Amino acid sequence: MEIFAKLGYDMTRLWSAYWVKYLGGMGSTLVLALVATLIGCVIGLACGILNTIPVARQDSAPKRFGLKLVRALVRIYVEVFRGTPMVLQAVFIYYGLPYFTNNSMRFDNIWAAAILIVSINTGAYMAESVRGGILSIDPGQTEGAKAIGMTHFQTMTSVILPQALRNIMPQIGNNFIINVKDTSVMFIIGFTEFFAFHRYITGVNNLYFPSAAIEMIGYLTMTLIASFLLRWIEKLMDGSDSYKLVQADALTMAAGTYRHPKKVEDTLERNLEQERRM
Repeated sequence: MEIFAKLGYDMTRLWSAYWVKYLGGMGSTLVLALVATLIGCVIGLACGILNTIPVARQDSAPKRFGLKLVRALVRIYVEVFRGTPMVLQAVFIYYGLPYFTNNSMRFDNIWAAAILIVSINTGAYMAESVRGGILSIDPGQTEGAKAIGMTHFQTMTSVILPQALRNIMPQIGNNFIINVKDTSVMFIIGFTEFFAFHRYITGVNNLYFPSAAIEMIGYLTMTLIASFLLRWIEKLMDGSDSYKLVQADALTMAAGTYRHPKKVEDTLERNLEQERRM
């Protein structure tokens, strides 16, 4: 018990002295993770759509060659950034660009560098998620859209993508939570997020484990709140829980008449009220 009491005392002392820095680090981590996830989703959406553009034999040779080239480049991008650690990607982008360009391409803004690195990494994962989400939609819906004269662009924007977005929403949330944790590697380029403040504080006080315990509680708090909000957003996207099939007569099933449960209850109440009055 004494060791836990000592841990609690050290954690309280650290929090009392550096709570502003801890909270500032948490804020930087959340902002970086949120912005990078949004940009990564846009990158992944573009790559996923490019990977699913249909190619037919009757298409012109330049179109077929161009799509194959784009898909090859997207594949290389996805495999490289999914197959290497983010910490090494940060080193190659932040330090490699000035090295190979004789300092003509260097980052003067550390925020821009961190957002670019995390966004590109997230985009590589989201590209496969978007592609899988698009392919998960029943092909009959695409055929139906074409049958009524919709173009491929109209089909994607009005029929396929709205459904695919709902299917990949859990993966978007998962990537955001991963980014909240993985942004801890941005200290390698000097970005002062939550974990970077932990390194600074332990360097001053040598209380590594008490500070690490505060960090763990902080990361757990951020991810739990993010999980709760994402589940709430998914529930909003789901809409009403269920719809009841009204079976007032034998032709209802064939007609496909669906009514919301609330509307059914309102109708029954009105009918009962009319019977009472009669």
